[in-house]
Amino acid sequence: MLKIIPLKEAVGTTLAHDITEIRPGVFKGAAFRKGHQVCDEDIYRLQKLGKNHLYLIDLEEDEIHENEAAAILAEALAGENIVWKNEPREGKISLLAGIDGLLRVNPATLAAFNMVDEVMCATLHNHTLVRKGELVAATRAIPLVMKRTPIERSASIARSNGPVLQVKALRQARVGLVITGNEVYHGLIEDRFAPVLTEKVKSLGSEVTSLDFAPDSADLISQTIRSQLDRGCDLLLLTGGMSVDPDDVTRYGIRQAGATQMHYGSAVLPGAMFLVAYLGEIPLLGVPACALHHRATVLDLVLPRILSGEHVGKAELAFYGHGGLCRDCPDCSYPHCPFGKSI
Repeated sequence: MLKIIPLKEAVGTTLAHDITEIRPGVFKGAAFRKGHQVCDEDIYRLQKLGKNHLYLIDLEEDEIHENEAAAILAEALAGENIVWKNEPREGKISLLAGIDGLLRVNPATLAAFNMVDEVMCATLHNHTLVRKGELVAATRAIPLVMKRTPIERSASIARSNGPVLQVKALRQARVGLVITGNEVYHGLIEDRFAPVLTEKVKSLGSEVTSLDFAPDSADLISQTIRSQLDRGCDLLLLTGGMSVDPDDVTRYGIRQAGATQMHYGSAVLPGAMFLVAYLGEIPLLGVPACALHHRATVLDLVLPRILSGEHVGKAELAFYGHGGLCRDCPDCSYPHCPFGKSI
């Protein structure tokens, strides 16, 4: 229950909530914190903030304050490697990445959580690469005082289907590169793939441990794949031979090497002719030529998910269709753009 008191009678009372100050373009935050005892010197500033009344709270048994509610919500939403402090700011609690890694959000459960009246949680996009300490989500109860029942219901929803929020560490893979194509194998042109892919691998904390060139021969591509596996590679990237020309045989070499799962084609541009295959538990990624000409392609979307331990198959490649069209901006700002992101 809220009791309203005139500002002139507020000296000596204790604030029941943070009072926000907004100076456009300069500052937005708490001018006074919950628990602050109002003194004579505060009255003028409170008037400047548009406050003519203050509130005292006398909670009923079935009511809850916004700060306590926010802590219940944060605890329910936070999964593996999500950290938060029970220090609400203006009723809001921030959830942070506990490690460097890949943020995973359960969008369906998040939506169900947000369907409950008077609660909210906003997050970064699913599958965003984040750094330790980075803000990944924030939650709050919307009213200052509310009934406990919606808080308990929304917290139950958040816990109902696995974590709503988690950060998965990227493993340090031993990556093998197989550059295919007669023109490169025979030295007719200089390879440009290896430097590009090596940089992408290194930026994600992994290491290229093997680099081989193979001609347009399914037999020799298959042998090269097997050789790299024997040398301890646990993730293979293959380039060339991903198109539809008769001499594009890389897919056949992958199958001949023993791949039991192959998914050719993704709903992403650039990157429609991308391939994901598995030899046992080892992923093989077929990288189309677009990776030479575009800063961001389907590879940049899939590779972090593979390194986080996720199994990427046909469904995952299909869901990229929503948001999977690169706008090919003259000044590429990826990953700070819509490419590869969906609701």
